[in-house]
Amino acid sequence: MTSPSRRALAREALSDRMIRVDQAGEYGAVRIYAGQMAVMGNRTALSQEVVHMAEQEEVHRERFDAFIAERGVRPTLLQPIWKVAGFALGAGTALIGPEAAMACTAAIETEIDKHYTEQLDQLGEDDPELGAAIRQFRDEEREHRDTALASGAEKAPAYPLLFNAIRMGCRAAIKLSERI
Repeated sequence: MTSPSRRALAREALSDRMIRVDQAGEYGAVRIYAGQMAVMGNRTALSQEVVHMAEQEEVHRERFDAFIAERGVRPTLLQPIWKVAGFALGAGTALIGPEAAMACTAAIETEIDKHYTEQLDQLGEDDPELGAAIRQFRDEEREHRDTALASGAEKAPAYPLLFNAIRMGCRAAIKLSERI
């Protein structure tokens, strides 16, 4: 029996890293929307938009959970942190106001669009099943960003500061979750 080639092992390691970080990100997104909904409830005009986006994020998380189970990928060890941090970020921005909650969504989805696009470039045609999922979810994340911007994200207090701080945190979470 021939051992797997280095290229095949490298492709598998890349796919595993992508699945790990993407599952963590989708889990974090579910927690962010849970925090937003805990504060906003159904009292705002944006509540139905938040519920819709949360439902899509739950589908994304479930798909990456399935990839983890099917392929035997180790999930990030940081999951307990993302559980609390995601909820706190969602609740905190919602406490500032609906526009700040949307600024949070705009910032995260801007970063995730970039992240998923980079993953697709790295992946090429090496893992069509994973690539198709990432492509679909990236397109839905873009819709979330556009919805957030159309819903007043840029009217949030200190929008540029809030937007860029959340993007920086998102980038750090991505880097940590890829490996830990």
